[in-house]
Amino acid sequence: MKHKSTHKIIKSAEFSADKAWGALDIANMNGITTRLHWTNEPYHWHVNDGEEVFAVLDGVVDMHYKQNSKTLIEKLFTGDVFYAGVGTEHVAHPIGEARILVIESEGSE
Repeated sequence: MKHKSTHKIIKSAEFSADKAWGALDIANMNGITTRLHWTNEPYHWHVNDGEEVFAVLDGVVDMHYKQNSKTLIEKLFTGDVFYAGVGTEHVAHPIGEARILVIESEGSE
């Protein structure tokens, strides 16, 4: 009988993808997904279906977000975390390559 592995070790600095925003699925915990993304291109403006935690594991990312009808930009460095509450319109712009851990509701964009 084959047992399902109960752990994973992921070396995020070694992860890359064949396209921008390619992802490695790490876990799905009752509908909340944890995914490691690699990118060297901006995403697109969007609003998630729920909350999102966005952690920069490697690289630098300019996070653009809207607050009170104003567009703001926050530079995120390795180790920085951006929390997007419900309804937060945002877009990530990496400066070069970046690796990002994203935790969000399953099926969010």
